[in-house]
Amino acid sequence: MAGMSPLFRRKAGPRERLVTLIRKPGCHLCDDAELVVAKVCGELGVSWEQKDITEDRALHDRYWEQIPVVLVDGEQHTFWRVNEERLRRALTD
Repeated sequence: MAGMSPLFRRKAGPRERLVTLIRKPGCHLCDDAELVVAKVCGELGVSWEQKDITEDRALHDRYWEQIPVVLVDGEQHTFWRVNEERLRRALTD
């Protein structure tokens, strides 16, 4: 076999990543998390969004005890406190 089919090769350049911050109003930890997410995503040029847990029943049922929660590409990355270096690594791997 002469090499793998192009299907299996990683495409050049960074993948489109998405960070989601799940938060609730009036939450200091959420504000702290937002600062870290905004900083890291801004530096890396990664898109990010916020979701209010009080407006989404499924998120509420799943994550209420862990707010704030950070997802990377829809997978839970961390909760409560966001570590800047760890998030940066997750997005540059």
